[in-house]
Amino acid sequence: MSILPDDPFDVLLDAQGMMCPMPVLKAKKALRDVRSGGILRVLATDPGSVADIKSFCEMTGNRLLASNQDDGVFTYDIEKA
Repeated sequence: MSILPDDPFDVLLDAQGMMCPMPVLKAKKALRDVRSGGILRVLATDPGSVADIKSFCEMTGNRLLASNQDDGVFTYDIEKA
């Protein structure tokens, strides 16, 4: 996976190698640095992050714009409410 300079996110969180619940906890903290309506991109390798990130967004009112997997890396784009 490559990240291009024109990718539409404001903050990138690399949570690769972290196990549950760290990707969600780090995402919560990283969202503090994202403006309202901005996008946080999260990279994770924990398969449990799929359900965790989805639940996190539902509980906090943030919007999960995209969820993808490529070569064992899960990518999430979260729009801050």
